[in-house]
Amino acid sequence: MDNICHTLVGVAASRAGLNARTRLATATLAISANLPDIDVLAFATGIPPVALRRGWTHGVLAQLVLPLLCALVMRAWAQRKGPPADLRWLIALSYIGVFSHVFLDYLNTYGVRLLMPFSSEWFYGDAVFIVDPWLWLALGIGAFFSRRGHRAPARAGLAIATLYIAAMLVSARVARSIVEQRWVDAIGSPPLKLMVGPVPFNPLRKTIIVDGGDRYLRGTFAWYPRDLRFDPRDVPKNDRSPLVERARQQEPDFNAILVWSRFPYWRFEPGGGTTTVLLNDLRFPERQTTFGASTTLR
Repeated sequence: MDNICHTLVGVAASRAGLNARTRLATATLAISANLPDIDVLAFATGIPPVALRRGWTHGVLAQLVLPLLCALVMRAWAQRKGPPADLRWLIALSYIGVFSHVFLDYLNTYGVRLLMPFSSEWFYGDAVFIVDPWLWLALGIGAFFSRRGHRAPARAGLAIATLYIAAMLVSARVARSIVEQRWVDAIGSPPLKLMVGPVPFNPLRKTIIVDGGDRYLRGTFAWYPRDLRFDPRDVPKNDRSPLVERARQQEPDFNAILVWSRFPYWRFEPGGGTTTVLLNDLRFPERQTTFGASTTLR
């Protein structure tokens, strides 16, 4: 999820009553709810950021260690600025913040490597879009109206957000089973890979990507009015082209991006005696600069 949503979770949880437990409760929850995203420092390296994002800092080891570090820093800060804060509660609040972050990140199609550093396997909730205005509204309104000490609005906002997430998880699972069954009925076997994921703004619609072997098929699913359709235009993977092997040897960024890619596909743009080789992921086909790479072969 985006960092606005992560922060709103921390602030709403604080104003729902946790801010009464210790000094710096709100700051601790807001910071810890964003803490796993310290992996944005990958943007300062020469490595494609997607190869490092949602890995080490989101895995089980970081989920155990980061809250302790956060609590110790907040305790030290409290001691410098006034009466000490309750370390036990700072630890508890830090765990709440970090766990909420990882869970929210799991919900979308970007994925999270929950078992790092022991396994680099990606987990995808495919339930909530990475920027969800409905969560912003529920959490933001609840937190805003609880700023004067009234806990009920924040609690209501958290409850609504929880119910919305639960409904989206159920919707994602049922929609996936419907699409998979339709595919099996038509083809005779399950797809190699399947994504039935959320779209911006509309919780009743889904976007579909099916791995058909040497190509991908895209489609849409809607709960109301009920509809399931596939785009007749497929997207070739082109992963067996000799140009791909040459490009991967020439440009190491390709291999780094493939660590993250879920539905990678290659494109070739010839011109002037050269061929530009481009790698993208079908989840984000228009985001070349952030989620893709390219090189020119002569």
